[in-house]
Amino acid sequence: MLKIGCHLSSAGGYAAMARTALSIGANTFQFFTRNPRGGAAKAVDPDDVSEFISICGANGIGPVIAHAPYTLNACAADARVREFSSATICDDLARMECIPGNLYNFHPGSHVGQGADEGIRLIAEMLDRAVPSAPHTTVLLETMAGKGSEVGRSFEELRRIIDTAECGESLGVCLDTCHVWDGGYDIAEDMDGVLKEFDSVLGLDRLKAVHLNGSLNTLGAHKDRHAKLGEGFLSLDALIRVVTDPRLSALPFVLETPNDLDGYAAEIKLISEEYSRICGGASGKTDE
Repeated sequence: MLKIGCHLSSAGGYAAMARTALSIGANTFQFFTRNPRGGAAKAVDPDDVSEFISICGANGIGPVIAHAPYTLNACAADARVREFSSATICDDLARMECIPGNLYNFHPGSHVGQGADEGIRLIAEMLDRAVPSAPHTTVLLETMAGKGSEVGRSFEELRRIIDTAECGESLGVCLDTCHVWDGGYDIAEDMDGVLKEFDSVLGLDRLKAVHLNGSLNTLGAHKDRHAKLGEGFLSLDALIRVVTDPRLSALPFVLETPNDLDGYAAEIKLISEEYSRICGGASGKTDE
């Protein structure tokens, strides 16, 4: 069954996100744990969480993905930025334990001139502080486009983070189609080769989620600018091949395309129909 959804606002709480997901035909979704620019998160409301769990259970929603704020940088040169990032992720993971069995995704960070080796060491150090406190949440490293001094621009760099962290065996990966394309992995013409390389370096069993996005850039541009499905340089056919690849089709797919809710609903409907046409059986689309 296809798991397809999009990024939703968490402003109204957990249950509101689940109801919104149902209203647009989604059976998974992603949300920011707090304002994406950082800051304090709202207190968890046990009644809201209980209603969320009930809605998800009754409608087959999940797993869901919490996304760390973009402003966090676990390998910043400034120790204060690193400490803020670490404290925020630790707090996020503690909060995620109220909805066990879900995923927490973050951008590894930018080494800002310290070099990839030092960036990887600092990221692993932070993970070893944070991950053990969240035994019921899988932490995901996101594949990055490689702009500036981003760490995680290649499968090999993600592998090095995993190998360096003592908690590495418990980590997963989220593959972002825009990021890997911008990073130089040709998922349009050689998806099979890319997945074989991923399996060789990281292991496909470590792949836990996919961000399904088009790209406004050419292959290998290292810029990270998302496009709607079927727009930009990643064709709709290429993205449908990603969704219908049997090695990936059981994963949750989350749209981070530049859309409003109506746009997301249309893209979810499109992908669900194409999945049903190609793969047959239930698409996973739900109705309110």
